[in-house]
Amino acid sequence: MTADRSQGRATRESFVADTTNPVTFTGNRGLDLEEPLIFEQDAPGRCGVDLPNVELSQSRLGGHERKGEIGLPGLSEPQVVRHYTRISRNNYAIDAGLYPLGSCTMKHNPRLNERVARLQGFADIHPLQPGSTVQGALALIDELAHWLKTLTGLPAVAMSPAAGAHGELCGIMSIRACLEARGDARKVVLVPESAHGTNPATAVACGYVVEELRSDETGRIDLDGLKSRLGPDVAAIMLTNPSTCGLFERDIVDIAAAVHEAGALVYCDGANFNAIVGRVRPSDLGIDVMHLNLHKTFSTPHGGGGPGSGPVALSAELAPFAPLPWLVHGDDGLALVEHGEGDASQALGRLRAFHGQMGMFVRALAYMMSLGADGLRQAAEDAVLSANYVLARLSSTLSVPYAGPCMHEALFDDQAFKDTDVSTLDFAKALIDEGFHPMTIYFPLVVHGAMLVEPTETESKESLDQFIATVEALVAKAKAGDAEHFHNAPRLAPRRRLDETKAARSPVLRWRPPEPETQSKEQGTKAAKDVKTGDALAASVG
Repeated sequence: MTADRSQGRATRESFVADTTNPVTFTGNRGLDLEEPLIFEQDAPGRCGVDLPNVELSQSRLGGHERKGEIGLPGLSEPQVVRHYTRISRNNYAIDAGLYPLGSCTMKHNPRLNERVARLQGFADIHPLQPGSTVQGALALIDELAHWLKTLTGLPAVAMSPAAGAHGELCGIMSIRACLEARGDARKVVLVPESAHGTNPATAVACGYVVEELRSDETGRIDLDGLKSRLGPDVAAIMLTNPSTCGLFERDIVDIAAAVHEAGALVYCDGANFNAIVGRVRPSDLGIDVMHLNLHKTFSTPHGGGGPGSGPVALSAELAPFAPLPWLVHGDDGLALVEHGEGDASQALGRLRAFHGQMGMFVRALAYMMSLGADGLRQAAEDAVLSANYVLARLSSTLSVPYAGPCMHEALFDDQAFKDTDVSTLDFAKALIDEGFHPMTIYFPLVVHGAMLVEPTETESKESLDQFIATVEALVAKAKAGDAEHFHNAPRLAPRRRLDETKAARSPVLRWRPPEPETQSKEQGTKAAKDVKTGDALAASVG
């Protein structure tokens, strides 16, 4: 079913009562206001500012002056403010309610961190300032690196990677550089079948051949299968622990020992570090290199495309191959090593222009220092407790593919909907009508119709109980045969169900003025509105 701007919006002729899909004269639904595209509100000659009429005696544009209209809509200041305020209310955020995306750790972000990040000495500095003028900022980065090294047990950390996938790239590049320095041309990277999709993509981007590792009946890496595959051609294994199934790899020490015995290295995806931070040091498990999502484990928001930060902790063997720049202590204070010479002669080149994302560093260190080592440990413990509470409460309602206990996230499959004509996607859409952002669906791929719930440590028992009760009620409705309720969901969101295949294959990403003789204004903007804003609360894949 394709979305239509007319859905949820009545005309004078069609304004009738409809209990199944209530419509209003205005198209508004209570205080959820129907908002046209900003271009649709254009009025020629209208302007929100009063600019002076200045004539330049001589142009400095070198013949590149604009020849026609700029194409921006004309709106008054109140219209602009109302437009962006109204569309902002369609955002769902952790500040609004539970955000149960599995493998994403969408948790509360303390306002203290935000306030500290906005301090002038951190927010207003420039990456090209002389090092002598930013000693405080460099000291903060150094302190944060110390915390990360302490928490992982690894002796070095590269601070510049921008996010998780960038950290993966850094980690695998450092492994490749180390192996090449040995004169060891290995070509294969082993990746568990439950891994994040970025893992095999990263390995391939670094020139490796990826081979998949099968899981055993408990959802964990098959140790015997791994040992039988290890050989002189294997460069590394990329694993996530806890895994994307929410399970701790019980054989991780034996896995690492077997990999090292074969001359290969162990990369750990740190996306789920929130489950073990302060309780387990990855180095003690045999991990050689691990990226850390500051924007997941250490509280900074990571929705909406960024900013992210993915420092990479490295073993002593891999430390010489960390990317530039390096932060070092010198006679004149802290400095950045910018060139690959001396002790940094084997370093990777730059992975990005500057030395990381300063705002992320400030927020992460503020989080660490406000909680302390014991608080970080408790955060991990509470996250695991919350997930196991959800798993225990819903195990008789939803089907559980792997027996518990779990770690930070609870994994369910679609067996509860068997013979109901309700899919995982239908269920996720129905959750939107109930006021919940859906959990991660259809991931990990090893579980059919997967639903992955990560409640994190910051949700109260009351919040979890409400979510659990809602899931139970919806499952009961599905089993009672009311499939139509799910097929029509969401009915109460700003937009109804989209034709997602059409939106993916034929997206309209740019608004264009309609052709007056062939189509109306509303018809001309229908597809753009559908794709751009129609499914703002769609179920997400982590």
